[in-house]
Amino acid sequence: VQLQAFGGGLVQAMGSLRLSCVASGSLFSINSMAWYRQAPGKQRELVADIAFGGNTNYADSVKGRLTISRDNAKNTVYLQMNSLKPEDTAIYYCNAYLLQYFTNVKRYLRTNDYWGQGTLVTVSS
Repeated sequence: VQLQAFGGGLVQAMGSLRLSCVASGSLFSINSMAWYRQAPGKQRELVADIAFGGNTNYADSVKGRLTISRDNAKNTVYLQMNSLKPEDTAIYYCNAYLLQYFTNVKRYLRTNDYWGQGTLVTVSS
């Protein structure tokens, strides 16, 4: 699976950006997509993820400001970012994976992780 992310750039605080990530290749091997980010000097963190059926999950720091969505027909996941803050400055990475239920351990496990190249978002104060 190949992931191509784009849409980053420089924006002023309280501004908006929309990131897009297009998936191609063996798409049968994934069913969930996500956005992560990594700020300078910090570890990569989950921003939001979305399952094939549309269930979403957000980091507390972005709830109410960032919205993840997907267009399965276009194999694309989006991250609409509103009311941006300087602390949102980071490289944003697109991620795709397969979430499967394993009956032997009775839990969902994540496999088949794929990563895009990242797109830089800079929010000025």
